[in-house]
Amino acid sequence: MVEYRTVEKEALAEFVERRSRFIGSVKPVKTEEEAVSFINSVKSKNWNATHNVYAYSIREGQIKRYSDDGEPQGTAGIPVLDVLLKSGVVDTVVVVTRYFGGVLLGAGGLVRAYSHGASIALEQAGILTMRTCLTAELSCDYNQYGRVSALIPESGGTVDNADFTDCVKISFHISDENMPAFGQKLADATCGQSKAEITGEKFFKFL
Repeated sequence: MVEYRTVEKEALAEFVERRSRFIGSVKPVKTEEEAVSFINSVKSKNWNATHNVYAYSIREGQIKRYSDDGEPQGTAGIPVLDVLLKSGVVDTVVVVTRYFGGVLLGAGGLVRAYSHGASIALEQAGILTMRTCLTAELSCDYNQYGRVSALIPESGGTVDNADFTDCVKISFHISDENMPAFGQKLADATCGQSKAEITGEKFFKFL
């Protein structure tokens, strides 16, 4: 089983620190192109902001990028990237926008503010775990459907779809370690009449 952590949805959160307004924007992405597109959309929306600091981490190719966008080196982009790395999230982009309020925060204050902007945005977006599962199908009689459909979640799987024709065809996903035990339970419940067939492998969300 392979797993990774990412954000559940696009979100934003904001706060004010000594009259400077900070807005943290976050989005789940799969590619560097998607990350850059989101950064540009946030910059476009906040065209009159003092800074649009960003960081992103992409699982494919282990890409990590950041920008201070004019803030003193090391006070903005790296703290935002550090939040992503410490949270263990990938396939995620964060932009922390600052509208300067006239009061200088100093290097330490900037690090804390940008870190906080990234953290509250991640919190708002929600972090979930993506895990590989086997996708599978089985067919059963109508009189077996109730027991079989209950057996899948009992065994740690999830029913994705059910087609009702002359029999019931169930599509589901389940972890590879749970599949053997499920197969045995399925055989016992249907007296060997029904057998699950593995159709592939995919990442699924686990909150």
